[in-house]
Amino acid sequence: MKIPGAVASAIADATQRPFLLQRATPVSGGDINQTCRLEGSDGSLYFLKLNAAQQHGMFVAEAAGLQAIAATGAIRVPHVIAHGASKGASFLVLEHLPLGGRGDARRLGEQLAALHRNTADQFGFAQGNFIGSTPQSNDWSNDWTDFWREQRLGFQLRLAAHNGYGGELQRQGARLMAALPDLFAGHTPQPCLLHGDLWGGNHGHLADGTPVIFDPAAYYGDRECDLAMTMLFGGFPADFYVAYQAAWPLDDGHAKRRELYILYHILNHANLFGGAYVRQAESMISALLAR
Repeated sequence: MKIPGAVASAIADATQRPFLLQRATPVSGGDINQTCRLEGSDGSLYFLKLNAAQQHGMFVAEAAGLQAIAATGAIRVPHVIAHGASKGASFLVLEHLPLGGRGDARRLGEQLAALHRNTADQFGFAQGNFIGSTPQSNDWSNDWTDFWREQRLGFQLRLAAHNGYGGELQRQGARLMAALPDLFAGHTPQPCLLHGDLWGGNHGHLADGTPVIFDPAAYYGDRECDLAMTMLFGGFPADFYVAYQAAWPLDDGHAKRRELYILYHILNHANLFGGAYVRQAESMISALLAR
């Protein structure tokens, strides 16, 4: 893996000390960026993400999300060192955190609830970002139903139409969009700071069990969205949900809204990967309409 010279310069500028790259070790796990661990001649360690220069916006958005979460002090995230673009490549340099496989699930639940206690006056975020490699709009809105209709489900359905997924998906999707006021009836969520993409692969633990979350798609929205996302691809340990509920119980009807929030991510997977995800999205929409 070729490391742009601008990376070492950016680290030196950010840390105010010279950085001489001694070793770059590839790290597996992601499918969007190239990633590696950087080791300096002084023993310092950093985590590097690389992509094409035109993808720098993804790193700008990720850095903003990490910094917003870090500013709350509620839960550990990697510290942002630097980001930039140079000679056909863009990069994001983060603090290197040695993560293990298991940790304190209860503490993760408590800390996620503490993160969600950080609220804004409106739904959205200071900038757009990305859910995977898909752009995610975060224009400020006073109304949660409108925000979810236009900037989440509506965006994904329009993208699906552009990608050639029409027919039943679009017909049923239009009906679901019209039904959102009924599905959200009586639910008035606060605009809580969300991780935004909290599936199992975007969290880990330090050796002492401290939870760490990373790769956010942050915005202010219904906190139930983060909890719904944790249930994709196997879910989190039971203690996580018990601890979250003890710290801040979810509102009545959250189990019914869960599928609506999961649908956003299934639609995104349909747009990214097609195939069975399109059929799954159609099935989920039909089940939501049947209510």
